[in-house]
Amino acid sequence: MDIRELLGHVDHTLLAQTATWDEIRAIVDDGVKYGTASVCIPPCHVQQAAQYAAGRVKICTVIGFPNGYNTTAIKCLEASEALQNGADEIDMVINLGWVKEGLWEDVLREIASIKQVCGQSVLKVIVETCLLTREEKIRMCEIVTEAGADYIKTSTGFSTGGATFEDIELFVANVGPGVKVKASGGISSLEDGIRFLELGADRLGTSKIVKIAKVQE
Repeated sequence: MDIRELLGHVDHTLLAQTATWDEIRAIVDDGVKYGTASVCIPPCHVQQAAQYAAGRVKICTVIGFPNGYNTTAIKCLEASEALQNGADEIDMVINLGWVKEGLWEDVLREIASIKQVCGQSVLKVIVETCLLTREEKIRMCEIVTEAGADYIKTSTGFSTGGATFEDIELFVANVGPGVKVKASGGISSLEDGIRFLELGADRLGTSKIVKIAKVQE
């Protein structure tokens, strides 16, 4: 796999709390130049980024981020506003407290509600694998599938760990038809990115792959 093919699977990401418009604009420029799958940016920059990108690269943003404990109503409102502002894809964080309590119907209902808001737009569900047991990860694969979401995603990058090869293998083995897998958090080399894709991931959330591409020019 060459680097251009790899870049086509990258959600080029900048979610730092201190991100400025100049930095976001640079991320968009990079996404366009290197043909990334999307640029993943904070919600406050979506409208300006979408206008600036003008369809040259997909705009992805995050909701309920990074902790996931916003109410379902607020998450739905966040998703609706982001889409109205020009977002193409939504990455949401689940309510991890509900997972720990075994409130699976609540988790399912929330994801399904947000997917209803998203309609045909892509919804990725961040489950924060570093905080889950193996059994909880498998259950989340089932719930994400049942809720009709488009992707299950490993991590926010703001917790205690990121994507692992083992988690991607587990997700691929347990999601239902039509659900794709996004590896995110700590992906820092071409070799790791390629390995995640070989294991069955369809997207990579990272800022490092584009930086590597720049160095190799």
